[in-house]
Amino acid sequence: MKYDVIVIGSGPGGYVAAIRAAQLGMKTAIIEKYNALGGTCLNVGCIPSKALLDSSEHYHNAEKKFEMHGIDLKDLKVNMPQMIKRKNEVVEQTVKGVEFLMNKNKIDVHHGFGSFVDKNTISIKKEDGSTEQIEGDKIIIATGSKPITPAAFNYDKKRVITSTEALNIQEVPKRMVIIGGGVIGLELGSVYARLGTQVDVIEYMDRIIAGMDSDCSKELMRALKKIGIKFYLKHAVTTVENNGKQVKVKYKKRDKDEEMEIDADYCLVAIGRRAYTDNLGLDKVGISTDDKGRIEVNDHLQTNVSNIYAIGDVIKGAMLAHKAEEEGIFVAETIAGQKPHIDYNLIPGVVYTWPEVAAVGQTEEQLKEVGVPYKSGKFPFKALGRARASTDIEGMVKVLSHKETDEILGVHMVGPRTADMIAEAVALMEFRASAEDASRMSHAHPTYTEAFKEAALAATDDRPLHI
Repeated sequence: MKYDVIVIGSGPGGYVAAIRAAQLGMKTAIIEKYNALGGTCLNVGCIPSKALLDSSEHYHNAEKKFEMHGIDLKDLKVNMPQMIKRKNEVVEQTVKGVEFLMNKNKIDVHHGFGSFVDKNTISIKKEDGSTEQIEGDKIIIATGSKPITPAAFNYDKKRVITSTEALNIQEVPKRMVIIGGGVIGLELGSVYARLGTQVDVIEYMDRIIAGMDSDCSKELMRALKKIGIKFYLKHAVTTVENNGKQVKVKYKKRDKDEEMEIDADYCLVAIGRRAYTDNLGLDKVGISTDDKGRIEVNDHLQTNVSNIYAIGDVIKGAMLAHKAEEEGIFVAETIAGQKPHIDYNLIPGVVYTWPEVAAVGQTEEQLKEVGVPYKSGKFPFKALGRARASTDIEGMVKVLSHKETDEILGVHMVGPRTADMIAEAVALMEFRASAEDASRMSHAHPTYTEAFKEAALAATDDRPLHI
């Protein structure tokens, strides 16, 4: 069969690219090696983890906060199998939604492992061992990423696990060690900490979520400590061993030789992800990769083979579902002859712990490093009426603006529903608004977003109203 566009991988980047290509009139096919569409994000990433985060948040509030609201409960307990069942139902519904969209847009779906035969031909190896070949004028690689699992950690999917297995634990562990204080480790760590697990996070860097603004790191760690998570910063894990019913994690300070150890029920390896191009056949078509195995692309997301493009986690940049989606649309429109644009500086990053962390633009550290003159304005949620009403008083909003022009350069939030709030900052920055512009917008009262207005006031000329 011949197509205008073939997309390899059906995650958020791949299936959105396919939809946009079909909308633009191109005959489109998508290849997915698993039976379910949606890739990592829908099946073992964004969607199931948010389902468990919400479930654990409900339990935590029932255990810790309901009484102060005048709600008394008896015999509160965690039903882990039901929690996992609901998570699976959410995933199933979302995957069916993607299947519906493929049918609606008349996109041919091929299940099996796709690999290059030549620059226009893809071989698809199916589950039953048979193969078929399809041809495409343009090919989009959207095969995503896999967790990094060093050999010394002895990843076995039983006691030494990644985020994939952590989403299906059928009982609440007594203790869990997490290697890595990044987004994935902290989100899943907060799930189990809320349910009663003793969670220990071992992080090599000197702070958690090291890629975000340092004020966000401090605020989030303070909040997570309150739910019982212990942090070992500037520590390195040396070995991990599965002893049957437990796992032994050996670690040490970065600058010391003395080893320490923790015995736990599980060790979650969350030190990052790598581009997944295994057995894709890149060598057969001569596609270049960098030293981290990522596919190299130009400003049009085009590889060195002119009809082949790559998007999402297989290329450089933040490994975010919404970044992949924007790139999928970008490539489809580029193929159609349009002139799309992506501003990578304005792709927000979010950590779905509670409080949530959300940010867009430059961090204070980045501005200092390049010598940009800036102003900083902060506003704490504890000074906000809406936050006090919901007992969500942890965190702050921080606005960074240019010292001379007042243009907003970065917005960093830790607090309730900041994952949704950050869109306001993105919209303003897309139009190159100033902090004063943000401060003069009317924000409904009482809302969480008033914290953004107040932080913008603080950045404009240090005149917040409520502190």
